[in-house]
Parts: sequence; C-alpha cells; structure tokens
Amino acid sequence: MAGILDSVNQRTQLVGQNRLELLLFRLAGRQRFGINVFKVREVLQCPPLTAIPKRNKFVRGIAHIRGQTISVIDLSLATGGRPIENLKDSFIIIAEYNRSVQGFLVNSVERIININWESIMPPPKGTGGRQSYLTAVTEIDKELVEIIDVEKILEEISPSPTTITAAVETESIMADLGDRTILIADDSAVARNQVKRALEGLGVTMHLVKNGREALTYLQEVAATCEESITEKIGLLISDIEMPEMDGYTLTAEIRLDQKLKKLHVILHTSLSGVFNQQMVQKVGADDFIAKFNPDELGESVRKWLHTD
Repeated sequence: MAGILDSVNQRTQLVGQNRLELLLFRLAGRQRFGINVFKVREVLQCPPLTAIPKRNKFVRGIAHIRGQTISVIDLSLATGGRPIENLKDSFIIIAEYNRSVQGFLVNSVERIININWESIMPPPKGTGGRQSYLTAVTEIDKELVEIIDVEKILEEISPSPTTITAAVETESIMADLGDRTILIADDSAVARNQVKRALEGLGVTMHLVKNGREALTYLQEVAATCEESITEKIGLLISDIEMPEMDGYTLTAEIRLDQKLKKLHVILHTSLSGVFNQQMVQKVGADDFIAKFNPDELGESVRKWLHTD
C-alpha cells in the first residue's frame, strides 16, 4: 500500500505542471510512438495467442493474462501498416481505455520519458493515411515520436453508442443553459464527435476545440465580453485530459486562477482511469470526472452541473 501511495504522490506532482510520462515503443518499422504511462497497466513479452472466430482483422487473437481474457490488437496493422510478424519476440502493452482493458501488440518497447505537454504538438494539417491515426507528435533525441489516436482505433473495431437513453431531464437542461454555450475540448476527432452526437439530442449549443490551449484562449476571449463571469455566456466545459500543448488538468487549474473564469463548472471526460485520477481532479478543482464513453452518464453530469449554481 505504501508503494502505491508513493506512486500516487509522485504522479500528482505533475498535475498543474502540464507534464506527462510517455512509454516509447516501435511497431513494424523504425518510427517511434508514445503512449501515456497512466494508461499502461503492464508490459510483457507476447504470450501465445488464441484465435477467435469472426474476429476483427486488427485483433490478432486473445491472451489469457492473470485470469483475464484480453483482446490483442496489432497497432501496426490497425494504423495502416504491415502486421507485426514475429510474435514470439514482440511485446504486449496492457492498457485501459474507455472502461475496458486491451492488449496492444508492438514490436519493441524502449523506455519511459518525462515531457512537457507544450512540447507535444497537433499532427501536421493535410496529412492522410496513417497520419489520420495520430493525435499528436513530439521530438525526442532529434527523432519524431507519434502519439496514436487509440480512441479512433477502438471505435473502428467496436463502435460506441452515442444516444442518451436514460430519462435525462432535457427541459431542465435547456432551462438552466438558456442561450449559453457548452464548450468541448478534445484532441481526438472521434471523441469530439461522440460528445457532439450525444448532446445534440438534448438541443444544446456547443463550441468544439482541439486542445486545452485553444479552450483557454477561447474562454479568455469570451470572458472579455462578459461583465463579471464567463458563466454569463458559457454554461459548462467538457474537457479531455490528454491534449497537446495544454492538458485538461492544467486547463482546469488555469481556469480556477482567473477571476472571470473560476466559476465555470468543469467536467473532465477522459479515457484515462485508475487510482490516480480522483486525486488529480481534486487537486486542480474540477467538478466531475467521467470515464469515456457512456452517453447517459455524460448527459446526467451535464444536467447536474448546469443545475448547480
């Protein structure tokens, strides 16, 4: 228990400092990739895989690990590359995304590095093919490192429902929101569209941005037109945590430090999960934390915080 608490304390020191840890790995070629350490449960040599009938073409099979059956996705194949061939010498990154555990097959795993989110930039515009599977890029040791949009891959393998089915009080939401806007910040186009489709059914007005820096700039610009508080024109912020240039934790911390922004309710809506996040949410002053993607929970959280002064 002491070891777990020490680990929590070490990682919460990164909160509000716009920093993260990346696990670096390679797929079927020389290109390096990164994944946030917070998503990683463990890394292990690829065990024997069991083929399953009618599986998605990106799923190489299932592995039985510590009493749990886990689907193993070939990240190279899923992002338009050639399949990883030598399974015996390959590795599996066991990670938790969007309330489920997956195994990501990679060719090799290198090391963990600590980096500032400001050093992580959106992928270049106008790139297609494999580049469409990226949420961000950065440079380490004078070499490009690409961060894969895992949410896009998971959505292609198993699409998530986006319709709010629970008895969310739509009239209450509209009455509390009035003519204000809900701001949505997420670097994944898939995730932005999931939230957009879910909330469209509630009839709300939304403004979408791609990262925390864009969100903060937009809020500051709108706040300059408000008499006292941003809440005169923005009813709520729904933000991802992992975003290039500025993460959701730092965005929330910046909002709480600004006199015109600090009353804004913030829902952190993220594929991150685990023991660390509740402590982080409390530290930066977010109002709610929701793991992606459950449209009913999102709708209920929107109703709750719009109704809360």
